[in-house]
Amino acid sequence: MRDTATPMPVKAWLGGTFDPVHNGHLRVALDVAEALNTPLQLLPCNVPPHRKQPMFSADQRLAMLTEAVADEPVLQVDARELQRDGLSYTVDTLTELRKEFGETPLCWVMGYDSFVSLPQWNRWQQLFELAHLVVCDRPGSSAELPPALATELENRLVTSANAFSASKAGKIWRFEPTQLQISATDLRQRIAEGRSLRYLLPDVVATQVQKFSS
Repeated sequence: MRDTATPMPVKAWLGGTFDPVHNGHLRVALDVAEALNTPLQLLPCNVPPHRKQPMFSADQRLAMLTEAVADEPVLQVDARELQRDGLSYTVDTLTELRKEFGETPLCWVMGYDSFVSLPQWNRWQQLFELAHLVVCDRPGSSAELPPALATELENRLVTSANAFSASKAGKIWRFEPTQLQISATDLRQRIAEGRSLRYLLPDVVATQVQKFSS
């Protein structure tokens, strides 16, 4: 039996299209990894359920993401959703991860804007049975939560990531990382117009964007 006085290490994932990955993604990811004291897995989705298809292919997005974190050991890439056909539902991914990691505390990282829309996700309430949620706030995040989600937040909110190690799932922690005001939507517009991407994403990613877009 595990010694309950010894905190269990957590494992954490940040999902997204990463279309393309940029410095805003990477700075938030690094802050979260440091706050949780664990490597963070960046998990690109294959077919996003709630937005149009990405500009770049799955292979291209994976290549750019892999290059972007190649020299940062606490940021790693998990390509499992790209290897699965159909819509990329988070609940399916977390179900797979739970089977893989047993009773280990799992954390799913998301932005506040995604959190607000959680009741629109497939089997959203099952997520709390599978993982803890790290909700990355933006300064002034104030969008009103749907009533059902507001109730879940009230019942599950913790004030520190330390609370995650006591159970395998079910808690919500609101975390305010460094925010760089960089938008993937804006980057795609810049790419379409042939404008400079410098200082918005890693140089190695900018080079790949140019190759993939030519």
